[in-house]
Amino acid sequence: MNLSSYNNVSSGYRDSASTVMVKNIIILALGITINYINCLLVHCFRKQQIFYMNPRYILYIHLVVNDLIQLTTTVSLFVISYIFYRVNASVCCLILTFAIFTTQNTPLNLALMAVECYIAVCFPLRHAELCNIKRIYILIGCIWVLSSVAVMPDIFIVLATEPVRLLFSSIFCERDNLFQHPVSLQKRNISSLVYLALVWLTIFFTYFKIFFAARAANSADGNANKARNTILLHGFQLSLCMLTYVSPILSNSLIYWFPNNYTHIQFVSYIIIQIFPRFVSPIVYGLRDKVFKQYLKRYLLKQ
Repeated sequence: MNLSSYNNVSSGYRDSASTVMVKNIIILALGITINYINCLLVHCFRKQQIFYMNPRYILYIHLVVNDLIQLTTTVSLFVISYIFYRVNASVCCLILTFAIFTTQNTPLNLALMAVECYIAVCFPLRHAELCNIKRIYILIGCIWVLSSVAVMPDIFIVLATEPVRLLFSSIFCERDNLFQHPVSLQKRNISSLVYLALVWLTIFFTYFKIFFAARAANSADGNANKARNTILLHGFQLSLCMLTYVSPILSNSLIYWFPNNYTHIQFVSYIIIQIFPRFVSPIVYGLRDKVFKQYLKRYLLKQ
């Protein structure tokens, strides 16, 4: 995960007080709104027993909770970069750990949801066996274990190579400021490429398998068509998530051409790369899924 969007202070570029206020109000408003919607989805999930028995909804709600944590941590870092500028390195490490974990979780969770759709459409008779609740929770645990590869080695490298006083010093809270060892940078690039390649292969494989299943049924199978559209949305979400890895190149190119608009470029990049993908998640099931929408509407009408 690249958090260069917060690097407004360290680069020497500063916004006016009014601009700072407007930007922080916009970010906080977007973050609170999306998190409020996600909290409603989590509450709806908790209140209805039917969701506990469906692996698809368990995977979805895990994605929603993951987005809650990710959005909270990144918005916090954005606000901190303007208000406090520098924070204790230990606190920064804790916040970055949650941010990186949840950012890495998203594409893996999307791949797992695509596989579940594929099994439901192409192997409906074996779906209950292959996607039982116990296996889903085990797979969610595996997602967190795989994501730990993205950050835990960095923490160990810092502890092994940096003086202890670093943990008690104040730094501008950015991943590259804390995890700057060459090994960490190389590991990050390699792991990102491997993860994204595997996830994209999974998305493409499941989409085309479901596409051919729908064609074989002469497009009469509504479930196959809906699953295919859902995986297309997963692919769109994944494309947005991938912007995280190309954002440094894109931002540097724009800054090269428009050096006087540095902070504005970083602000827009943050909204597109960090905020917008979290807005898509509630749409995939919260608004498209009939069952979830039915219970969500029932809960809202009671308010």
